[in-house]
Amino acid sequence: MKRLRKVLLLLAITLTVLYFVIKDDIPNILDSLRSANPVFLLVGMGFAFLYWFCKALALHGIVNNYKKIKRRSILKQTIITQFFHGVTPFASGGQPMQVYMLKKSGLKIAHSTNIIVQNFLLYQMALITHGIVAVLLNLKFNYIVNNVLLRNLTIIGFTINALVGLGLLIVSFSTKFNTFVLNTLIWFFSKFKMFKNKEKSIEKLRTKLGEFHESAIILRQHKSIILKGYLYNIVGLLCYYITPLFVFFALGVKMDPIVVYVCCSYVSIIGSFVPIPGGSGGIEYSFLQFFGGYVTGAVLSATVILWRCVTYYFAMILGGILFTTFKGVKDK
Repeated sequence: MKRLRKVLLLLAITLTVLYFVIKDDIPNILDSLRSANPVFLLVGMGFAFLYWFCKALALHGIVNNYKKIKRRSILKQTIITQFFHGVTPFASGGQPMQVYMLKKSGLKIAHSTNIIVQNFLLYQMALITHGIVAVLLNLKFNYIVNNVLLRNLTIIGFTINALVGLGLLIVSFSTKFNTFVLNTLIWFFSKFKMFKNKEKSIEKLRTKLGEFHESAIILRQHKSIILKGYLYNIVGLLCYYITPLFVFFALGVKMDPIVVYVCCSYVSIIGSFVPIPGGSGGIEYSFLQFFGGYVTGAVLSATVILWRCVTYYFAMILGGILFTTFKGVKDK
């Protein structure tokens, strides 16, 4: 029932966003959608699938350090995760679901949690790398029209992602910092008498931090896993960032791949901190604004609708379907 409410909320948000995207030119937008070349749309879907596949390869490398699980199973779990990313604010439901699925696949909760955090860290590193490249390209060639609001949103998004990545690195490898955080949390919560059993809670926190740190050390000892995971995420995000190119081609619009890469990178940076399921509203607005310097009118509106269908709604539908068939250990 709770999941149904989230889906209904997402549907309401989607319809609201869709209304504002198409309300000014409905007939021409519908004409553009009908005229879209399905071959290019299928190619775009193929690149979206490559994005998920690369994410699955990165996760599989880390998982195999603990337990041998087939790539096919990890790919399925990765696609299922897209559904839970899509129906929760800040994509916050994806990681807990990944932990649950890895547990069902035979891993301990502590190991599953560590795996997901490590995988998220590698993803953040790749996201920041692409963000830096996009910013440098834009500074050099001025692809995006200067917009104060978008510039500030991009700076905020980039800063948040960089701080998250830095925080995960520190927590992963600094025992001194972990001890400081633990002692601070204990002092803070003790003031409000939030521990039912203080000693037991402290020991539990220490155990979790110890397991997390040990897991990080194991990962650091396997530098090839880190490098491969990082590169898989780099390639995966590149596939995702050029997906709009094929949507433009489907609508008969010629676009420079570098422009598409830079604009989509900026869109992703902003969308990552929009507190609405799927970043709805923020994603569409930033897409329209960043690409508005190159395409306008009905074609631009049709592009953002098709792009979201290819990269977001398709993933959610497929992920939801696959989740109904997930059986954990047997699904290997």
